[in-house]
Amino acid sequence: VQLQASGGGLVQAGGSLRLSCVASGRRVSMLAMTWIRQVSGKNHEIVATVNWNGDTTTYADSAKGRFTISRDNAKNTVYLQMNSLKPEDTARYYCAADPQMRTIPSGWDYWGLGTLVTVSS
Repeated sequence: VQLQASGGGLVQAGGSLRLSCVASGRRVSMLAMTWIRQVSGKNHEIVATVNWNGDTTTYADSAKGRFTISRDNAKNTVYLQMNSLKPEDTARYYCAADPQMRTIPSGWDYWGLGTLVTVSS
């Protein structure tokens, strides 16, 4: 399984970005998907997770009400819509996949390289 994230960039506080992650490989549409972020020098944090068919989602408290995860299995793509961005959202955002919705970052089997999001104040 290969994952390619895109959509990061520089945005002002209060702005929005949509991240995309295209998955390739066997049975990727059957995998749970997640967005995990890492602030430089800090631990990874699971931001949002979606199950294989999109009907179950979970969010970190820091993301609730601002971020929305979704997926389009016809395109093998998962999205993270981020609104009302804050400087503390600045991080590298990784998409990851696994047969199950894991609750810790190290539990996810497949990782992409990530995309950098920078939110200026």
